[in-house]
Amino acid sequence: MPNLNLTTRDAAALKVDAIVVGSVSTDSGASLAEGHGLPAAAATHLAAVLADLEAKGKPGETVRVVAVPDVSATAVVVTGLGAADAITPDTLRIAAGSALRSVATKATVAVALPAGDEASLAAVSDGAYAGCYTFDATSTKVSTGTTKKASATKASSGPKITIVSTLGQGKSLKAAVERAAVIGSARDLARDLVNTPPNLLTPQAFVDRIKAVAAASSGKVTISVLDEKALAKGGFGGIVGVGQGSANPPRIVTMAYSPGGARGSRTGGVALVGKGITFDSGGLCIKPAAGMLTMKSDMAGAAAVAATVIAAAELGGRVPVTGYLCLAENMPSGTAQRPGDVVTMRNGTTVEIIDTDAEGRMVLGDGICLASEAKPDVIVDIATLTGAQMVALGSRVAGVMGNDDAFRSRVVDAGGAEGEASWAMPLPRELRAGLDSSVADLAHKADRWGGMLTAGLFLQEFVGEGIPWAHVDIAGPSFNEKGPDGVIPKGGTGYGVATLVNLVENHTA
Repeated sequence: MPNLNLTTRDAAALKVDAIVVGSVSTDSGASLAEGHGLPAAAATHLAAVLADLEAKGKPGETVRVVAVPDVSATAVVVTGLGAADAITPDTLRIAAGSALRSVATKATVAVALPAGDEASLAAVSDGAYAGCYTFDATSTKVSTGTTKKASATKASSGPKITIVSTLGQGKSLKAAVERAAVIGSARDLARDLVNTPPNLLTPQAFVDRIKAVAAASSGKVTISVLDEKALAKGGFGGIVGVGQGSANPPRIVTMAYSPGGARGSRTGGVALVGKGITFDSGGLCIKPAAGMLTMKSDMAGAAAVAATVIAAAELGGRVPVTGYLCLAENMPSGTAQRPGDVVTMRNGTTVEIIDTDAEGRMVLGDGICLASEAKPDVIVDIATLTGAQMVALGSRVAGVMGNDDAFRSRVVDAGGAEGEASWAMPLPRELRAGLDSSVADLAHKADRWGGMLTAGLFLQEFVGEGIPWAHVDIAGPSFNEKGPDGVIPKGGTGYGVATLVNLVENHTA
């Protein structure tokens, strides 16, 4: 994994493989952004090269120049920032990600972007780390009919990254860089989990991987697991029904970080519930073949929750956080759940199954019940839940619903502070009638109109009384089927980890 550190030395004097500086857009093309710290000869040379290449300085543009005079580095990478008067922390984050992706195989890289405050420095650090991610596909190769364990799959090692600071090396600045490294590592864990082939990441393999990671990290996370027998005995009819068609039985994993001196008037802290469908065939309501190609990513919510709890413990925060990973494989078979079945959820609510391809809300319902029993201060569930989310908000923006407008806004704001876009969505009361059933307390799916919202209304039924709750639908931003872009790699994105860490860090009861 990449290594982040901070320096106040002149970028030109650093003996690294590459230095990253910024460019801005002007009427005459790209121009070096302020704050690069390079000597005049280097700046003049780079300006000439940018002009000759007709560089524009637009976000996402990168130009690599070798043999720059008066610079110790082998190469200088110039990354576009757009208009000089419109540079934000998000701009810097994306530019750093684009630049580092172009030199991710190098051993040492220095980043000298114009970070004029702590938030900007943190964003540069975050983007630089995120841009280095690659998934080691060779670790998933199959030989002689056997597969390697899922715990062997991880991101490849990255460069040593030196962030050049014009703000000094104060305690808070060092902490910001260290925090970026912790979140970056956690986000890469989530990306690895999402990218792992589904035959290597069954529910039990997911459990094994998280146990191994937790043991190797801070040692402050406790883990308990409910297997299929315990789930049936405990009345978790939602997840049992979803998983009963698979040879790989379901699990609910509880991950807890409980620091001393917890902040707030209550000790319940933050509960996070993640959808963890390790593969979604659609069950008996089977998906079209093309619709299954990315369904290994249907556990991205659980991956984000697991990574967040690990990160919270690594950061040593004072807020208790408990993650509930609702893991199952949704498969068709002679034992699979049928449309028309009625199951009883953990809280005693009976649910009529309408469409076995709407399985995520069933496993989350049980997980939210379990989380509510511990009486946390707040609950957030995160899930690749509905195609309707992508219809409404596209592939980069998550939808956030909730039973408390102020808490819903806190979730949206937490994402905005970390470069993870989301949008507050309503839970209209008039849509609730679509979940009425003549044979059970609830139908588990309404009609197609407002599908993202009716899924949220369904989940709301399982939230404990008086507990603020938010539901984050990440069907779009959790997985990128296109090419890499800024901090976003192809495949699993790790969306949600930074949002949830921010929310936990800033939680007060």
